[in-house]
Amino acid sequence: MGIRATILNRIVAALLPLFLSCAMVQAQDAAKLDGLFDRLKTAEAGEASRIEREIQLEWSKSGSPALDLLLQRGKDAMTMGDYPAAIEHFTALIDHDPGFAEAWNARATAYYMAGEFGPSVGDIAQVLTLNPRHFGALSGLALILEETGKPERALEVYRAALAIHPHLQGAAEAVARLEKAAEGQEL
Repeated sequence: MGIRATILNRIVAALLPLFLSCAMVQAQDAAKLDGLFDRLKTAEAGEASRIEREIQLEWSKSGSPALDLLLQRGKDAMTMGDYPAAIEHFTALIDHDPGFAEAWNARATAYYMAGEFGPSVGDIAQVLTLNPRHFGALSGLALILEETGKPERALEVYRAALAIHPHLQGAAEAVARLEKAAEGQEL
């Protein structure tokens, strides 16, 4: 038992710096995202677009070249309109890393594009569980709610997305459109 404990202690000692460096990288990434989101709330429209791209770049980092390749293959399949293949790639990615929110978001988008709203909403729920500030997932959910005849709920979700990203493309217009439609109903 003594030799086994010694070996385990050495393994832990060897791996400890790796775990600590990973934790430090995650903390740095979280701090970077926090700063980007702070800037996003007060940015002008042009600057907001640049910050949005930076946030999306951070979100798309899986930490693994193999997983990044699966993500890119899925995106390429979506670009080509091959939604079943995209869904397969994103599902494989989720199987390997179920904590990677952007994989869930990408699959939610592929499901939406394939006309499968139920699975898309399920994946959006997972995205928002992992990343509650994911304005893209909120916007996608609002779009689905609007398309499925739930304008009041869609309006709430669009407003939530705008609270995170005040210049989110299409969301302000959707809010104005839905508010106008709701006013017309009150007559």
